[in-house]
Amino acid sequence: MLKEERHKLIMREVNLHNKVLSADLSRLLDVSEDTIRRDFKELIDAGKILKVHGGAVSPSFHFPHNMQSDVYAREAKQVIAEKTKKLLKKDSTVLIEGGTTIIELAKAISNDLRATFFVLSPQVAIALSDREKLEVISIGGKLSKNANVHTGASVINQLADIKTDLCIIGANGLSVTDGLTDSDWEIVQIIKAMMRSSQKVAVLSISEKLNTTQRLKVCDLQAIDYLITELPPDDAFLAQYKGSVELL
Repeated sequence: MLKEERHKLIMREVNLHNKVLSADLSRLLDVSEDTIRRDFKELIDAGKILKVHGGAVSPSFHFPHNMQSDVYAREAKQVIAEKTKKLLKKDSTVLIEGGTTIIELAKAISNDLRATFFVLSPQVAIALSDREKLEVISIGGKLSKNANVHTGASVINQLADIKTDLCIIGANGLSVTDGLTDSDWEIVQIIKAMMRSSQKVAVLSISEKLNTTQRLKVCDLQAIDYLITELPPDDAFLAQYKGSVELL
């Protein structure tokens, strides 16, 4: 495979999953990790990715408030945000994760909504801070620089003490057979704790992430109440998910 083709595939994986691991890319592209590291260096020097421990992330994921950054599939994520707003009820309590799709949701929330948001991402908290009728409560802990959310035992302990109406999380990988998956062990533990603290779970995902699987399992598809994509619920691409989860 030519270097230009590898770079294109690496960028697609980074844009799609926000973070990629060099070991996973090595297997996917059937090249050595040394080759991937050289590819990373060229893409980093070009300003296209950011290096993190064991892999790389997209600049738009790491700095979502930078208006100059090119957020992947922004229009699709804005459609998802508008759909998700229908789940936000007056005086409800909402537990919310981080990521570029959820940033779009935070920006789309109406100034008239009166609700309480428990937030794990500093960036999401900032995006919600100018909504006059929202009570925004940050759940603190060690900041994961890869995902820009708080992680660790202190976060899990805080989550165990709250019960919310709705949990809103993003997706790294989602499939009928493997359910919700991720590549980061600490993030997986946080998402599991979030789900235990909520009556309902909504997963936000662009359709490109469907039918993909990451290395670590979060939950089966049946543990999710709502799946929200940019596609119409009756789109043929979503047919296999019907019956296991409510499509919005």
